[in-house]
Amino acid sequence: MTADYVFWPTIVLMGASSLHYRARIKTDRMAMQWGLDGKPTWSAPKKIGLWLAVAIALAMRLLIWLAMTYFPQMVHGEESGLLIASIILLASHLFVLKTAASAKPTA
Repeated sequence: MTADYVFWPTIVLMGASSLHYRARIKTDRMAMQWGLDGKPTWSAPKKIGLWLAVAIALAMRLLIWLAMTYFPQMVHGEESGLLIASIILLASHLFVLKTAASAKPTA
């Protein structure tokens, strides 16, 4: 797929970002989602926060491949879907990492 030219560099950037921010995140847990009031609604351990988005992206690509291989008549818009999802996953992952890196450790 042509969208793989965006997807695979996105995976590399997500992995490199996780490695880059790993030492910069000083807390044991990372906020993963925020409410409308701007406060975190849930958090995850640092290792999960660093690598969950990468795992989700790879699982999504596997699911698209499986659907295209075994149910091709039911798959529509896979190129645009993969492209948009890649961009959104990268942006959200970078946001989570930057926010976690700027969080102050709790005593």
